[in-house]
Amino acid sequence: MSTFVLLTITGLGLGAMYFLVASGLSLIYGLMGVLNFAHGAFITFGAYAAWWLTTQISTSFEGELLAATAFGLAAGAALGALVEFVFIRPLYRRPIEQVLVTVGLALSLGALVFGIWGADPQIFPVPDWMFDTTTILGANIPNDRFVEIGVAAIVLVGLVSFLRFTRAGLIIRAGVENRSMVTALGIDVRKTFTFVFALGGALAALAGVLSGIYFGSVDPGRGTSLLIFAFIVVVIGGFGSIGGSAVAAVVVGLVQQYANYYVADWLDWSGAGDVSVMLLLATVLLLRPEGLAPKVAH
Repeated sequence: MSTFVLLTITGLGLGAMYFLVASGLSLIYGLMGVLNFAHGAFITFGAYAAWWLTTQISTSFEGELLAATAFGLAAGAALGALVEFVFIRPLYRRPIEQVLVTVGLALSLGALVFGIWGADPQIFPVPDWMFDTTTILGANIPNDRFVEIGVAAIVLVGLVSFLRFTRAGLIIRAGVENRSMVTALGIDVRKTFTFVFALGGALAALAGVLSGIYFGSVDPGRGTSLLIFAFIVVVIGGFGSIGGSAVAAVVVGLVQQYANYYVADWLDWSGAGDVSVMLLLATVLLLRPEGLAPKVAH
């Protein structure tokens, strides 16, 4: 029983991180129709920005983590806004060029991080209490899992509330549906779209910071590896659906954890978790290609 509880909560923590990665990707695609292959680079950039700040300041671990998270979010948002303004804005009606540009950005930013900090993983400072465990039904759960689950829940509620109940969210959704009409009303839709990209970059950076907490380190390939699962979550949940991505992230995290323990132990096969996620993706594409949920952004 304790093993099952440990796997379940750990899977929820992993799913929470996948959701944070996928939420920015889903937000940008759902609202703007841009499939951003540079999203993984946003994750890496935000994680390294947060890690770099911890090397420049000396305070308590809690203070370092809060300051590093804020700095990482600001760096991710700035990068997202810059990418939209310089590279994406001229290409909104040219999807093929969008893909080529974002893939090129992903490669360039990854090479930049590699060139500055090298290929070796960097230890991410984590407060001692996150290394401690909380006992639930006999299972000793690392406290950082609860942090990841809590942050993901806050982000989910915040995103849905922002899009549905705020004036800015209304402008964003209206601009997507009929850009010319919103512009005729005197609203600068371009600034709104830049804000969406900045928000997506901030969410990616937040996922990068939490991945540093989850794995205890940051490395240049972190964004690429997480982006693969982000795309899987977005496809399973339904392109552009924030709620669908949340459900899919939980399912993917749990399936991966259960398979890594039960199936891998049964078959003596270390790759069971990843293969199980791929089989889940194939099943969803065959039986429900539109994903688990419709868009909630529109």
